[in-house]
Amino acid sequence: MKHLVDLDESALAKARAELGTTSIKETVNTALTLAAESHRREESVRQALDSLAAMELTDAQRSNAWR
Repeated sequence: MKHLVDLDESALAKARAELGTTSIKETVNTALTLAAESHRREESVRQALDSLAAMELTDAQRSNAWR
């Protein structure tokens, strides 16, 4: 499907450089995909951190966990 939108040329150039894309279509589609997946990644990290926080570890185990 085609859409007619006005794009900020500066933002487009920065996004293209950051994403390593070459066309407007590729840049916009890549940016939209990353934005859509962002919440899912954040939720996965949040769940992993909650699981770790709920673990009952001794002080020695906690100390060694960061090594």
